[in-house]
Amino acid sequence: MRVAVLASGSGTILEAILTDGVPVDLVVVDRPCPATEVAARHGVPAQVVQRTSYGEEFDRDAYSRQIAAVLLTHHIDLVVLAGFGTIFSGPMFEAFAGHLVNTHPALLPSFRGWHAVADALAYGVKVTGCTVHVATPDVDAGPILAQEAVAVLPGDTVETLHERIKVVERRLYVKTIHEILERGSVQ
Repeated sequence: MRVAVLASGSGTILEAILTDGVPVDLVVVDRPCPATEVAARHGVPAQVVQRTSYGEEFDRDAYSRQIAAVLLTHHIDLVVLAGFGTIFSGPMFEAFAGHLVNTHPALLPSFRGWHAVADALAYGVKVTGCTVHVATPDVDAGPILAQEAVAVLPGDTVETLHERIKVVERRLYVKTIHEILERGSVQ
């Protein structure tokens, strides 16, 4: 399977994936960011598909088509979302249905969305965690591939809890990607 990793930030998940030997064929970012430097250090080609708008005028369908076209040009089989900051719409899921995986800093189906760690703390849970799942048009609602719990400690802040979740997330995500590659399919 040919693998692409989509990232938007520092590239810590990408670094974990590459360091653990996942064969990545392409890295795609939606803005200039350190993830392209991570890719370069590992000899993986990176492409910026610039998102030019963050307002209401953003054409999510056109951008999703643009990303899908880049991935199809590179004959990608598995799309790994690694902190990619843009939510896709229909055209991406039409092109890669069942072939997009994502990680989320909560035990889905609880605490979907961008503020999962803060929401878990606000709700007062004693255990949260991370989930690796198939990405679908309904955000954070796709089939669950793997989960692992992380205890919420007294005095935790969003930052301290999220850092502990990230440690688990990087390990669990890499393990799950290796399992997908061994099976030759996401599920």
